[in-house]
Amino acid sequence: MRSLWSLGLAFLLALTTRARGLDIPLEVEQLPTITVQTAGPVIALPFEDSFSMRCEAKGNPQPVYRWTKDGQAIDPLFDLGVKKERNNGSFVIHSGRLAQFQGKYQCYASNNLGTAVSEEIELIVPSTPKFPKEKIDPIVVKEGQPVILECNPPQGIPPRKIYWMTIGLQHIEQDERVSMGHDGNLYLSNALEKDSRRDYCCFAAFSAIRTIVRKTAMSVVVKSSYAIPERRPSLLVPSGVQSDVWLVKGEELVLECIAEGFPTPVIEWTKRREKLPKRANIKNYGKRLTIYNIEEEDGGKYMCEARNSVGDTVHYFNVIVEEPPRWQPEPPKGQLAVVGSDVHIKCSASGKPRPVISWRKNGQPLDDGPSSNRQVLDDTIVLHRARPEDSAVYQCEVSNRHGTILANANIMIINLPPRMLTKDYQRYSVVQGKDIIMDCKVFSSPPSTVSWNKDDTTESVEGERFSVFKNGSLQINQAGKEDSGEYVCFATNSEGKSAITALLDVKDPTQIVEPPQDLHILSGTTAQLTCQAEYDISLRNEFQIVWSKDGEEIPPFTEQSRYFLDDGMLQIINVNQSDKGTYTCTARTNLDQDTASALVTVLDVPDAPEDVELSEQKSWSVRLAWVPGDDHNSSATEFIVEYEESQWDPGTWRELQRVPGNQVTAVLTLHGHLNYQFRVYAVNAIGKGPPSNPTDRYKTPPAAPDKNPENIKIQGHLPHQMDISWEPLLPVEHNGPGLEYKLSYRKLGVEDIWIEHLVKRHTFVVKNTPTFVPYEIKIQSRNSHGWGPEPKVVTGYSGEDLPTASPRDVAVEVLNTTLLRVSWTRVAQATLRGHLGGYNVHWLRKRSLLHSNRIPEERHFLTFPGNRSHAMVPGLRPFSEYRLTVNVFNKRGNGPNSDPVTFQTPEGVPEQVPILTVSNAQRDSITLVWAPPFEANGILMGYLLQYQLINETMGDMQEVNVSSADTTQWLLQGLGEMSKYMFYLSACTRVGCGPQRMEEGSTVTEASLASLHLGVSTQGWFIGMMCAVALLTLTVLIACFVTRNKGGKYAVKEKEDLHPEVESQGMNDDTFCDYSDSEENPLKASQCSLDGGMGGDSDYGDEEECQFNEDGSFIGEYSGHKNRGTVRESNGPSRVTA
Repeated sequence: MRSLWSLGLAFLLALTTRARGLDIPLEVEQLPTITVQTAGPVIALPFEDSFSMRCEAKGNPQPVYRWTKDGQAIDPLFDLGVKKERNNGSFVIHSGRLAQFQGKYQCYASNNLGTAVSEEIELIVPSTPKFPKEKIDPIVVKEGQPVILECNPPQGIPPRKIYWMTIGLQHIEQDERVSMGHDGNLYLSNALEKDSRRDYCCFAAFSAIRTIVRKTAMSVVVKSSYAIPERRPSLLVPSGVQSDVWLVKGEELVLECIAEGFPTPVIEWTKRREKLPKRANIKNYGKRLTIYNIEEEDGGKYMCEARNSVGDTVHYFNVIVEEPPRWQPEPPKGQLAVVGSDVHIKCSASGKPRPVISWRKNGQPLDDGPSSNRQVLDDTIVLHRARPEDSAVYQCEVSNRHGTILANANIMIINLPPRMLTKDYQRYSVVQGKDIIMDCKVFSSPPSTVSWNKDDTTESVEGERFSVFKNGSLQINQAGKEDSGEYVCFATNSEGKSAITALLDVKDPTQIVEPPQDLHILSGTTAQLTCQAEYDISLRNEFQIVWSKDGEEIPPFTEQSRYFLDDGMLQIINVNQSDKGTYTCTARTNLDQDTASALVTVLDVPDAPEDVELSEQKSWSVRLAWVPGDDHNSSATEFIVEYEESQWDPGTWRELQRVPGNQVTAVLTLHGHLNYQFRVYAVNAIGKGPPSNPTDRYKTPPAAPDKNPENIKIQGHLPHQMDISWEPLLPVEHNGPGLEYKLSYRKLGVEDIWIEHLVKRHTFVVKNTPTFVPYEIKIQSRNSHGWGPEPKVVTGYSGEDLPTASPRDVAVEVLNTTLLRVSWTRVAQATLRGHLGGYNVHWLRKRSLLHSNRIPEERHFLTFPGNRSHAMVPGLRPFSEYRLTVNVFNKRGNGPNSDPVTFQTPEGVPEQVPILTVSNAQRDSITLVWAPPFEANGILMGYLLQYQLINETMGDMQEVNVSSADTTQWLLQGLGEMSKYMFYLSACTRVGCGPQRMEEGSTVTEASLASLHLGVSTQGWFIGMMCAVALLTLTVLIACFVTRNKGGKYAVKEKEDLHPEVESQGMNDDTFCDYSDSEENPLKASQCSLDGGMGGDSDYGDEEECQFNEDGSFIGEYSGHKNRGTVRESNGPSRVTA
């Protein structure tokens, strides 16, 4: 009973497969099913080593194999001498005596349940095709008579092709008169004298076996005649008036009519009662009609008509299209039926002529005894009240004269209760939102009813998301977390009931939360792509991130690889152009995956241009053209043309011309007498690409110079000479040999005749010139081939000398305590003896008006470039006496000083007191101690003391006027206990009070004051320390006061050399002034800008002044002894630096 149950299981599963046998696990008993067999026919070609006859089957028990050849049982080992393969029925025939193997083979696979039979396999062993050796008599005809040269080619493996040639392998020319028929014969509709020859040869080529054979040469003799009589057509092929043509559907139809007659007949084709099919082709000069892949509707009556000027003849072809057997609509399938039911095995097939159907059971003819319940009705077998013993493999064989087809149908008659084929407690996992199918494969007869329950409930699962398939499987669409749990599949039929349990776990989906981003990366650098994903934690062991490029997975990192993968990151080391493409990150588990892609674009310098060619070649110009190279994702912005010449600097490439990136040609202007070659390279945003290959050499003829020297400089280093220099022509600009220069000069507006000198160097000194006289100069180049273009005339001056006059009418106007306005009368132009550099203002502090004793002299000066008659002098000290002079200067040096002017500055406000301290804090009083200011800038009248409470909010400001200049401390009383105050102190003169000094202090409580007296004041060490602090403070104050009264010196000397010579400044720019305390080197001074910028231009009127504070003091630094600075006048506020 177990065998029958297993066999029934196999039949049931076969119903869901395309195979005609059973497709079940081999552990279950089952009928044999042939799975592999050789498709016939098999042609044993002579150059192949072996030929396989395949026959493999599955079944349980394991099938055994036997073979028949031409209907007779054979043993391949004993009868054929070949060995079968292990575990199947296949065997291999090796090349040798193949003729004994030719025949029709059939394989039988059997076990104790039944027998399966393969289709017939025909093995064809072709013989080597040969023409028979024969002696052929010459064919002698009269001119105009027909000739048939028979080929009768041997049979062989198709395809076979026939050729008519001479012994020398020259093709016989064919036309309407001479043509080869489909049978291989050569037909001459009417012979001409030129057809006479002795070497008509028929060749047969068999490409499948790589063989060509030749028939014995034939001779044709055509006897000439004076006049060829006309003759009406008659058919050489075919014979008679009508013929039948039988074809199998899908073959090629070939109809041929070859006629003889004179003149040569013409063939026409028609089809009775309809047009020729569109697929019909007329070949062989109209003599052959072909139709490929013929269909049944192509059948019918065709007619060929041969006609010439004498008459005509016809032939009819009755074309009949037949068809080999084929299943209609498909071969019989296996069936599973219950005991006692009627089973119909239908074998439907079509074909023309109508095929014959024969039946077998387990490979044997049917034996219908008197007790048989089987009835054969042509194409159907009916098993009435089927019994278990009716189970077998039934073979249906369908045949007509065009072929045979065979099918195996496995029939199982059995009653069985449900048996579960799916493993119990199978665990399933699915990602949330995805579909899941849980299997419940059941075998039973009759078929079972399947239902599913969840979590021990008695009700079946229902809803739109749940579907139960015919094979018992349950599908859940868009599974959610609530679908997790245990599911039970119940299978029930009339024979019993069975169940299995399935476990479902719904997981969180895998999602990429940080996808890779598109990347533009420079070649040679390292590209980095990141990819981060979230996934179900229970799948961490299966989770992985995989990278692929353009659909191909990137392997893990190796020493030879430039890819480095680590925790979702992909690094591409040393990027090159092969790395561009689409990179895809795949985050996957064994349940699902998510992907994200990024495009990596590799940027690089452009490739070298190609096909660089010269055209339009002229004497001193040429057109250069090129084809741009790959720009590597960054468009070319320009092309740079370089040249190399072999005479002056061979091997050195120099830039010649730049061309916009959208142009690919350039007209190059060249110099003469050079042997050029050119190359081009492209530039994009990344950089310069490699150069192209150089062009061929291009030599230009010599010529006169096409330019003159430039940058002519005229200087006078000494008073009575003029130094002339210029920028010489480059060697490549010589345009020929023998380059020299013609220097011409004359006094401007005085002389008409040019003084000329021919020189080869690029400097010349004109001596014995008057001081500072204007000259006209021009320089012209020439070589052995002529003069350059007419030169431009430039103007310059001979050498300068020191000015001879000083400014007159020097006057001063004291504007405030620190600022002075100076004015003078400009010197005459004739006394300058050079280019005006500007004016120097010198001043000297003689003494302080506060003290009767003299002080060390403080010398200063300011330089004011340009032609001006006034200046502002800042940085003066209040309440002082000064002496001032002015001189003019040129490039040669300073002129004499003007007569000195003495003036005094008014009294000013004091400086800030240097120190303010809070001491002796009591419960309601504080003592303030201070030192007098270092500079009183006038007569000190006293001090202004202000203070305010600052505990939580700012209190009202209180004032105390200290009227004595000698007072340096003050006791403030009436203050609040434990209060914080801010104190402000400033010194005052008759003009006003100076800047404030601030200090913070606090009063104390009475308790803390008592504690301080008890704990500290009784200690001798504290009294001694306080005395030492007071003495030290007094010493420091006295030292500072003495030092200040000696006169300050300001350290700006170190800035002198950081600024340019005055010669480099614009001589008419009066927006700069030099400030110094020394009369030495007055032009070498620091420059400062009153508007915060260097070198700016500005227009000034008579009231121009340097920048001041609101009180009139100069903004910026000024120098002491031998220090100097530069200021710039401006009408707006700005900072001055020295």
